[in-house]
Amino acid sequence: MPAHEHESDTTTDPLAHERAHLSASRAALRAMREDAQALNIRDVTANWVNAAVLQAQIADRIKSLADLSHTPLFFGRLDYLHVVGAAQAEGAEGEQFYIGRRHVHDADGDPMVIDWRAPVSQPFYRASRKDPLDVGQRRRFGYTGGELTAYEDEHLTDPSEAAQTSKLLQTEIERPRVGPMRDIVATIQPEQDEIVRSDLGGTVCVQGGPGTGKTAVGLHRVAYLLYAHRERLARTGTLVIGPNKSFLHYIEQVLPALGELEVKQATVDDLVTAQVEVRSTDEARAAVVKGDARMAEVLRRAIRSHVTMPAEPVMVVRGSRRWRVPAYEIEEMVKELLARDMRYGAAHEALPQRIAHAVLVRMEEAGEAPDDRVQNAVARTPAVKAAVKAAWPAVDPSKLVLRLLSDPEFLAAHANGLLSEDEQKTILWTKPARSVKAAKWSAADAVLIDEANDLVARTHSLGHVVIDEAQDLSPMQYRAVGRRCSTGSATVLGDLAQGTTPWSTQSWEQALHHLGKSDALVEELTAGFRVPREVIAYASRLLPVISPGLAAVESVRESPGSLSVREVTGADALDAAVVAACAESLEQEGSTGLIAADARVPALAEALTAAGHSYLSPGQETTAESRLTLVPASLAKGLEYDYVVLDEPAAVVDGEPDERTGLRRLYVALTRAVSGLIVLHAAPLPQELG
Repeated sequence: MPAHEHESDTTTDPLAHERAHLSASRAALRAMREDAQALNIRDVTANWVNAAVLQAQIADRIKSLADLSHTPLFFGRLDYLHVVGAAQAEGAEGEQFYIGRRHVHDADGDPMVIDWRAPVSQPFYRASRKDPLDVGQRRRFGYTGGELTAYEDEHLTDPSEAAQTSKLLQTEIERPRVGPMRDIVATIQPEQDEIVRSDLGGTVCVQGGPGTGKTAVGLHRVAYLLYAHRERLARTGTLVIGPNKSFLHYIEQVLPALGELEVKQATVDDLVTAQVEVRSTDEARAAVVKGDARMAEVLRRAIRSHVTMPAEPVMVVRGSRRWRVPAYEIEEMVKELLARDMRYGAAHEALPQRIAHAVLVRMEEAGEAPDDRVQNAVARTPAVKAAVKAAWPAVDPSKLVLRLLSDPEFLAAHANGLLSEDEQKTILWTKPARSVKAAKWSAADAVLIDEANDLVARTHSLGHVVIDEAQDLSPMQYRAVGRRCSTGSATVLGDLAQGTTPWSTQSWEQALHHLGKSDALVEELTAGFRVPREVIAYASRLLPVISPGLAAVESVRESPGSLSVREVTGADALDAAVVAACAESLEQEGSTGLIAADARVPALAEALTAAGHSYLSPGQETTAESRLTLVPASLAKGLEYDYVVLDEPAAVVDGEPDERTGLRRLYVALTRAVSGLIVLHAAPLPQELG
């Protein structure tokens, strides 16, 4: 499978032919954009509302047709043996399709580039010598900047051609990382493509070790689903949930590069903090209890405790007549609503209508002919309102959680048999707040309020939600996310070995149960494409301790010399050694990340500045001029750099509340490198690293 580099421009030169097609495709895309810009909607809209909607749609269309100079329009070509979809007549010639990030057609409407998500493009990722899928030749293209510089052919039906690893594919995977996260659309592997193209109706959970491409697979799945189910998801919405703002900023350019502009991004905290302002942080023990799924039942009991069986009848006055509904009849209505397990707020709205209907029945029995307007009027009478307030009063979710965390007796009454006395004491506030606004709410408190909100009124569900770094969510956070896709589906992405919260997921079975998606398909990615084999093997020494039974990642990338572990004599010399290692890494092409325990960051920042090195913070975009990022270990998850300098592993471990969490944090830090890792330590390394 030879890669063909620059050749002379002749009429028989395949590279010149492909460059000509690229130029023609770019011209066709420009024409498509100009056509969209030239659209005149004055005579096709009935009113200003329709005009505004149509204009917004045209603006989105124009935006989606932008030609990104650094993003190749196509990255591959399929030469089919026969016409796709037609009967395979003997001697008939096949078809040729260029595969790219978006569809491009010429002035006659004939395709010049096929969207990678189209069914006809699928063999680019799935075809093999064993199953060529009617593809005679697969061609991959190599680019330098935006210029097409090489191509590589694979003849899938030629038995004399030996199977080889694609050099262009390897080069693309190893290309230096400068800027935001790249899309992997040109390098998707068959096992990844299966996940990307799985059906919208099903939830997929992807367990993937470092460098297996799980995040990119999740984002490409969103792009695929938006292509295959555009109208449905336009109505119901899609959402990508990440662990923090730095991570979301890092990935935010992937979907636009694939032609998708309307996918919202958020953290779990963003989802649940609409009701209160988070101004406090829980101790780990309190956060674990508040994040436990048992809290959902505590809240349910607390809300339902407001329901009281009526002791008095309701007397409704209409003109000169009085209509009486006895207490036992209202009690039956209340019991029926409780038995139906409706949302508390929906039942609060239904009860006055039930009472009013009972009055209407009496009116009809007396010979009157009341209608719906009379029933609504009766439901709003002071007598009915008073009865509802006594039996099924309105509940404010924030005030309810405030009382649970402030009132030991109220908490004990509803946590009995669920939380131990010690657990109850752990989550009670030492200084109860006077009001919802005055309270110093934590992130875990906000999740409890979100749960209480849902018990009162159903949370709006989206069509599809992607959750990345999902192993770090608590059961209550899973429930919060699950509410956002209760009628839709989800893509759950994570690595159990990288769980670094005290409440992190122990198994995907448990996580999916809390998410409300127990029937989800669980897929495991074990082929590593990012981290060099030497580096991932070193980090995998921690797996037996941090996640027993989990398969180690098998890296496809051999990179001798990619790992260097250096002991520094004397803590005072460590800062200087770290700065020198950064300078050494910056001599190479690509980005460099200096990862250190959070407590070590200020000292290293000072040392870098003193040595004249400028540096970025996580989430800030690297450029050719600024390629060094100083990364607190707590924010390293999900990020990647060409070269990583890891400062003092023992300090990374000691920075966490327990040893296993610390070793998991270290595992994350060790696996952020794409090309090379330098580990520097003055203190002894954790014994698990040998």
